Amino acid sequence: MKYKQTSQIVTVFLLAGITMFSCTQKNKKLEKMTNTFDKGTFGYDLNYLSDKDSLIILKSDNEEAQVIVSPKYQAKVFTSTAEGLKGKSLGFINYKVFDSGKIDEHMNGYGGENRFWLGPEGGQFSVFFEPDKEQIFDNWHTPKAVDTEAWVIKGSSSKDVLMVKDMEVKNYQGNLLKIGVQRAVTLISNQEIEQKLGIKLSTKVKAVAYSNNNKITNKNNFEWTEKTGTVCIWLLDMFNPSPSALTIIPYNEGDEQTLGKVATTDYFGEIPSDRIKIENDILYLKTDGKYRSKMGMNAKRTKSIAANYDSESKRLTIVTFDVELDKNYLNQEWNPKKNPLNGDALNAYNDGPLDDGSIMGPFLELESCSSAAFLKPGESLKHVQNVYHFVGDEADLSPISERILGKPLTIINQIFTNK
Repeated sequence: MKYKQTSQIVTVFLLAGITMFSCTQKNKKLEKMTNTFDKGTFGYDLNYLSDKDSLIILKSDNEEAQVIVSPKYQAKVFTSTAEGLKGKSLGFINYKVFDSGKIDEHMNGYGGENRFWLGPEGGQFSVFFEPDKEQIFDNWHTPKAVDTEAWVIKGSSSKDVLMVKDMEVKNYQGNLLKIGVQRAVTLISNQEIEQKLGIKLSTKVKAVAYSNNNKITNKNNFEWTEKTGTVCIWLLDMFNPSPSALTIIPYNEGDEQTLGKVATTDYFGEIPSDRIKIENDILYLKTDGKYRSKMGMNAKRTKSIAANYDSESKRLTIVTFDVELDKNYLNQEWNPKKNPLNGDALNAYNDGPLDDGSIMGPFLELESCSSAAFLKPGESLKHVQNVYHFVGDEADLSPISERILGKPLTIINQIFTNK
């Protein structure tokens, strides 16, 4: 299925019907449920997270589709379910980081199946490294506004929430960028899922989906240019890996001189051939949480879609996002010598042990970035990403895969076993 590659998606941040919180409502803690749930269920994570923050819960009318949003933890979508409280929790939550009670100076990896970050991570425009510092881990620090600071709720209803944050980040050029951020998370109904993806949902398939609409505004009194440096919106989705989990990325075939290489596959050293396959206009990446690897794809190659299928948990996840073919994307590599305007629109990550044997998760990620925000004072840039989860038997999920990815799940499942 071909998706329209454009950023001209109407994004309404002052959502119709949104209910403004009173001071009392803002400070009211989510009442802890008396029921207990098994670990791995949405109810367990709702109980666990309700001790950490006054959560926003978006839910369908039948309460099967639910999404947990946390203003305290940087406006994250922490997790979701397609089957109510007893259904699987579909996002990755890093309990060991929460339970440690420690604040890490580099990054606090609480998890979350959709989080807002600012890029670029490395390079000439980096907002993770101070000026003139060598771009190595010891000098790498995540901006606090997207790592530890709470965001402000502007309004909420049972189907959507709007959060805002004013940020100041110093970049590798030594310039202090003042950024206003708006982030709206909106539940997508089953009817809207069918309309947006052009599919028909089987009654045997459970679904939960949401859009996250993000806007950044230049609040400096100077224009963001190649001389001052700039930022991009960076969205990262974290899910649980398994031995059977695969990331599936359709791409545009064509001449490398025109479109660039199909993918960057050496972020952490070249990905071994038994873990990645590129064939018949689809890239496949193993996401078993056992080998640290990352790939990237530029705006011309991506079809503005990525997926992950886990036959063990019977989950098919589809992510769609904005792509602007006529704009520059920022290079995020930890190398100031590289062209800062030659970066990826899409990334995928599989976690695994570091050299010392430690591991952050494990988890897997699907990521998208906006184009570079070359903005005059008061101008804004928007980036929209939609997350769709489908839960069911392979035979019932396969028509969705065929329609959106162009391949049935039976073939996708055998991609690394076929010679």
